Amino acid sequence: MSDYKNTLNLPKTDFPMKANLAEREPLILQKWESLNLYQKIRENTKELPKFILHDGPPYANGHTHIGHAVNKTLKDIVIKSKTLSGFNAPFIPGWDCHGLPIELRVEKKIGKAGHKVTHPEFRQACRDYANTQIDIQRSEFKRLGVLGDWENPYMTMNFQYEADTIRSLSRMIENGHVQKGYKPVYWCLDCSSALAEAEVEYADKTSPALDVRFKVVDEEAFLARFKKVTKGHGPISIPIWTTTPWTLPANQAVALNPRTDYVLVACHDERLVIAEPLLNVAMQRYDIKNSHILAKTTGDALENVLLHHPFYDRQVPVVLGEHVTMDAGTGAVHTAPAHGQDDYVMGQKYQLPLENPVGDDGCFISTTPLFAGMHVNTVNDRILNELKSRGTLLHLTKITHSYPHCWRHKTPLIFRATPQWFIGMDKNNLRMMGLAAIENVRWVPDWGQSRIFSMVDKRPDWCISRQRTWGVPIALFLHKETSEPHPHSVELMEKVAQRVEQKGVDAWYELDAKELLGEEAAHYSKCQDILDVWFDSGVSHECVLRKNPELHFPADLYLEGSDQHRGWFQSALLTSLAMHHKAPYKTVLTHGYVIDLEGRKMSKSLGNVIAPEKVIQKMGADVLRLWVASVDYRAEINVSEEILARTSETYRRLRNTARFLLANLEGFEPEKHLVPFDQLLALDRWAANKARLLQDEIIKAYESYQFHLIYQKVHHFCTVELGGFYLDIIKDRQYTMQTNSLARRSAQTAMFHIIEAMVRWIAPILSFTAEEIWQYIPGKRNESVFLNTWYTQLPTLSDNQIMNEAYWEKLRLVRDAVNKELETQRKAGKLGAPLEAEVHLYCDVELKKQLDALQDELRFVLITSGADVHLANAHLPTDVVVTEVPGLSIKVDPVTYQKCERCWHRRADVGSDSSHPTLCARCVVNVVGEGEIRKFA
Repeated sequence: MSDYKNTLNLPKTDFPMKANLAEREPLILQKWESLNLYQKIRENTKELPKFILHDGPPYANGHTHIGHAVNKTLKDIVIKSKTLSGFNAPFIPGWDCHGLPIELRVEKKIGKAGHKVTHPEFRQACRDYANTQIDIQRSEFKRLGVLGDWENPYMTMNFQYEADTIRSLSRMIENGHVQKGYKPVYWCLDCSSALAEAEVEYADKTSPALDVRFKVVDEEAFLARFKKVTKGHGPISIPIWTTTPWTLPANQAVALNPRTDYVLVACHDERLVIAEPLLNVAMQRYDIKNSHILAKTTGDALENVLLHHPFYDRQVPVVLGEHVTMDAGTGAVHTAPAHGQDDYVMGQKYQLPLENPVGDDGCFISTTPLFAGMHVNTVNDRILNELKSRGTLLHLTKITHSYPHCWRHKTPLIFRATPQWFIGMDKNNLRMMGLAAIENVRWVPDWGQSRIFSMVDKRPDWCISRQRTWGVPIALFLHKETSEPHPHSVELMEKVAQRVEQKGVDAWYELDAKELLGEEAAHYSKCQDILDVWFDSGVSHECVLRKNPELHFPADLYLEGSDQHRGWFQSALLTSLAMHHKAPYKTVLTHGYVIDLEGRKMSKSLGNVIAPEKVIQKMGADVLRLWVASVDYRAEINVSEEILARTSETYRRLRNTARFLLANLEGFEPEKHLVPFDQLLALDRWAANKARLLQDEIIKAYESYQFHLIYQKVHHFCTVELGGFYLDIIKDRQYTMQTNSLARRSAQTAMFHIIEAMVRWIAPILSFTAEEIWQYIPGKRNESVFLNTWYTQLPTLSDNQIMNEAYWEKLRLVRDAVNKELETQRKAGKLGAPLEAEVHLYCDVELKKQLDALQDELRFVLITSGADVHLANAHLPTDVVVTEVPGLSIKVDPVTYQKCERCWHRRADVGSDSSHPTLCARCVVNVVGEGEIRKFA
C-alpha cells in the first residue's frame, strides 16, 4: 500500500489555533509602539478628507470600569472604520481633571486647603493626583487596543487649556450671556457648593409630609371674593402641603392656580380653602367625614389676599402660578423664593423678599428667629413643635418620594439662594438658539433629539460658579461696593489668560490686582469662585477642536453615554452657541448604561461588577471588544460572565474560519498564482462575489454605526455561507487535486480575496486578531492592517450568468434538503458519513435544468459519493422523500462500493488501475496523470 498522504495538499499554517489573547495582545501592542503606528497612520492619511470624533473627557479618578470600556471601544471602532473608508481620522483623547472628586481624594491625604496645607500646595497635590490617575487610565485604554495620540492628550488642567477656558468665559461675557444673580440653586451640604443640573441624580427619600394652616387676615374681605357664600363659622385658613418643613422660615407667599376652582369648606369648627379637584383626597387625609361646601371661586379671584405666616409675625400674600398642579396636596403651594426655582419666579413676578436664612454650612443664620444655629437636617422636629403649639399644623405623616441627591455624595440636596454666576438661558436668545440647533444635528438613535430638546426647553439658568479650590477661576475683578465686574473685564481676562498659560490657575491667585488695575485696585477684589467642571469640558470645542490644527470645528461626531444629554452634550452646545452661534457637533451618538442580566447597574455593593482588566486577563481584549460590537448599544447593555463566555465562543468560530483560510493558502503566492476572475470556477466566483456583497453591507453598517449588524453578518458568513457551504465543498478540491491545478488555484484565489477582505472587516472590532491575521496572509503587504483601506479587488458576479447569485442560493437550499435526509438516515442507523451515500434527485423541469448544469460535479456540491438527477413524474419510487424545496424530492441509498483510500469517496472505479488498487480513477489521475479537470465546483 502506497503512502498517499504525501500526495494530498493538507492545510498548513503557523497561525495558532489557540488564541492566547491575554499573552499575545501585549506583544502586538509592543509592535504598534515600535512602529509608531498611530503617527504612521496620520502620515499616510494626511492628504485625505478629515473625520473628527471629539473625545468626551472621562474624569481622571480611579481605574476604568466597564462603561469606560464600552465607550472607548465604540469610539475606536468608529475611528478605525473611518480610516478604512479613506478618511484622515485622528483621535485625541482627553481627561477632565478639575473638580470635587479629586479635591476630596486629596483632602483625605493631606487635609483641607487653607488648614493643613496652603491653597497653592493643595492645587499642586490635585494636579499630581490627576496625573497619576491619567497614567492609570491611559495604560488601560491602550491595553483595550484603542489607537490614539496617547502621548499628547488634552487635559482640562493643562495650562493652555485653563487659559483658553478663561478666554471662553470672556467671550461669553462679551456676547452678553453671563450674569450674576442671587438665585436658588442646588446646594450640596457635603460639597459646600452649588451644583449644576448634570450633577444631580434622583433617589428615594423619606420625608415628613405636612399640611399647614395659613390663616386669612381679613375674613370679611376674603369672603367678598366668593359668590353666593354660606358663611359658616370658625377661622378661615388656606392649608398648604409640603415635604420640606425646614423651608417654612423663608415662606413669603402661598401660590394658587389661577384657573382652578377653589372651594370654601366647613369642617367641624373651622373653614378651609381647598382646590376642588383635591377636596375628597384632602378630606380623607384629614379624616374629616362631615364637611360641606360653603362657597366656590377661581384661584385668580383670591390674588393678593393676605395670610398669617404659620409661626412668624408677618403677613404673606396669595400669588398665582401655573406651576401649581393638582397632582397632590391641597392646590395651595407654600412659596419660599430662596428655596425653589418656581418660587423664585413667583418672587420676581410679585417682588417678594428674597431672604435666605440658611448658611453655606446648612445652619440657619444667627438672625433667624426661633431656629438660629440649627441645621436643616435636624430642625424639622423643632418646626413641627412650633406649628403644633400655634395650632397651625393640620396634618402630619411620612412619605417616601423621589428627591434630588448629590451624584458624588449620594446625599439629599437643598435649594438655597446664593450669589452665583449664571449662563442665562433666556438672555440674548440662548435657549431658542439651542432648540433650533438641536433640530439641525443628527441624533443616533433619533430619540436623542426629543430627549435633549425637552431638557434644554425646560432647563433653568446654568449656574457655572462653584465655591471650591481646584478648578479654573472666574477671573473677574468685582467692585467692592456694587459687586459689578470691572467695565474692561474682557481685556483684563485676556491678560489673566496670558499669565495662566505660563503658570496655570495659580497665576490668578498670585496676581496682585495693582499689576492690571493700577490705582483702581483699591476698589476691586478678585472673584474667588471657580467654574463648574461641566463648563471646563463643555468648552473643549474651543480649547481643542478650534486650537488643534489636526482637528476641525464643528466635530463630525460626539459619542458618549445617554446620560450626557443632560451633561456634556448640553454644556458643549450651550457654550458653543454662546460663543459662535453654532453647534459644536454634526452628529451625536449615544449608548446605554451597562447593566447585569437582572437590569441592575454595576455596583460593588451588589457584587455584580465586571472589571474590564479582569476580562482582558482571562479572555483578552478582543473578546471584550467583540462583546461591545455585538450589542445594540442604543438600549441598556447587558453583560455577565455567561454573555462574555458566549462571545468567546463566537470569537473562536471567527478565528477558526480565518485559520482555515490561511491554512489552505499554504504555497499560494498571489503574484504567481492568482487566477483571473473569468477563469475562476463557478462556485469560487460565487464565494468571492458573496464577500463583495457582504462588504457593501458591512461598510454601510459601519457608516450608520450599527456595529451589532457587522457582528451578526460576519458571524453568519463564517458559519453558514463559508463553514456550512463553501469551505465544506472545496475541501475535496483543495486536498485531492494537483497542487498547481487551475481548480485548486481557483479556490485559493477566492479564499485569498475573502481573507483580504475579511481581515479588514474585523479590524475595527477585533483589532489584535486582525493584526495577527495580517502577518500570515501570503503576498507583499505593509506593516499593519491599519495602514490600509477596504479591499477593492473583490470581483462582481453578473446576474446574466447561468450560475449567478440566485443559482447558488438555490443550490444551497437543495444541499440543505439533502443534508436533512442524510441526517435522518444516519440517526436511523442506515448510514454513517455522507460519503457512504448516493443521492437520487427527482425534480421539476426548471430545477432539473439547473442541477444538470453541474454535470458530474453535483456530487461534490452535495459531498456524497454519487448524485443523479431525474425528471419527476408519476412513477416516483415509493420511498422518495418530498422536501421543502419546491419541485424537489430525494431518495438516499447506501453505497456498496469500495472506499477510495485517498479521497474517501465510494466509487465503482476504485481499483480499476492495478498499480493503485485502493484508489478511484479520479485520484489515480491526480496522483500520476495530468490531473482532474473541474469546471464548476
